[in-house]
Amino acid sequence: MREVWVDGSEASVHELADALAGALAGAGTVLPLDAHDPQAGSVRAAMRPGEPVEDATTAIVPTSGSTGPAKGVLLSAHALTSSARATHARLGGPGRWLLATPAHYIGGIQVLVRSLLAGTRPAVLDLSAGFRPDEFAAAARPVLRGTGPRYTSLVPTQLTRILDAGGPALEAARAFDAIVVGGAATPAPLRRRAADAGLTVVSAYGMSETASGCVYDGTPLEGVGVHLEPYGDGAGEGGDGDTSSDAACDTGGVPGRIALSGDVLAHGYRADPTATSAAFSGGRFHTSDLGRFRADGRLDVLGRADDVVNTGGVKVPPALVERALLDHPGVDQACAVGIPDAEWGEIVVAAIVPTDPAGPPASEALAELARAAGGRTAVPKRIHVLDSFPELGPGKVDRSALRSTLTRPAGTGRERRA
Repeated sequence: MREVWVDGSEASVHELADALAGALAGAGTVLPLDAHDPQAGSVRAAMRPGEPVEDATTAIVPTSGSTGPAKGVLLSAHALTSSARATHARLGGPGRWLLATPAHYIGGIQVLVRSLLAGTRPAVLDLSAGFRPDEFAAAARPVLRGTGPRYTSLVPTQLTRILDAGGPALEAARAFDAIVVGGAATPAPLRRRAADAGLTVVSAYGMSETASGCVYDGTPLEGVGVHLEPYGDGAGEGGDGDTSSDAACDTGGVPGRIALSGDVLAHGYRADPTATSAAFSGGRFHTSDLGRFRADGRLDVLGRADDVVNTGGVKVPPALVERALLDHPGVDQACAVGIPDAEWGEIVVAAIVPTDPAGPPASEALAELARAAGGRTAVPKRIHVLDSFPELGPGKVDRSALRSTLTRPAGTGRERRA
């Protein structure tokens, strides 16, 4: 097992790219590690570097730990290259890439794999000092000067900063044939804003266990199956049975637990047969996310099943509340969580980051948006105004930390009653 410590610099990224090239050719297994992560030592230990590696493993990608201790996802060369080829087929063929996200996460790893298959070397945005729009514009120049399709991948926060900055960064973003946005859900207002600015944005859903994004704009990549399986305590909570996007069926918007199939799947977790058997069975990876099929057959991801708020016996997916709040032009970010309550079991509580910190939107207007989207039970009992959200991984809100913040006694911060 070859460990590669990535610090965001171009040199460390190229070291990882070279290691991946060797591993894809059969020369060992790569373990990318975040040199800036204070927990990197414990993550490395959890990957059991001194023990034999599972068969057919090209890369071990540690998860972000957003749902518990980090797990090592076992990815084969076949899974990695299947994902890369399917991505190029969807976007418009092999092309040149700008790596603008951390290379040790699966999204960054796939930019390297796609470039290797295309026979190109990606341009690298040095992230050792963080993301800056002006540096994005400079890093994009060699890619945009080249021939053929030009691509990059961003997280929603980076896309927002480019739009806010305008100027050279926005001009560079406009020149890409596709910008794949993943790592976290892309809010509809952000998609509209990017489209209005002339950017070609593709929203990706996927994870390390699927070798990166495998559903683009609600439609699975070639060779990928999307299935909805029942969840909850009984009928009516997750549908009558399995449904699949392969049949382009309309489930009437009934949510279910998302399962994914195809050649892009990992083959398990590092040194954890129990977790492997629980997540991978029947040729599918059983996610912890809820989704529903729209009438046109596209997948609508509703967030993690564990995050669903059971308030008075009514289940409210936080994503519905968050999307509603984000429809207000005065809301830059939104997150909804369930807070324990003696009367209701749980109540919906929300937090927003306003676009104008000096003038957050009125709670009544936000409550009406939530009511229109999900009914009376979707209206947050409290709405907190924050300067920023805690993050876990690139662009992912740390819901556990945020929930702890929102359970503080009422009246101890900027808070609105809905």
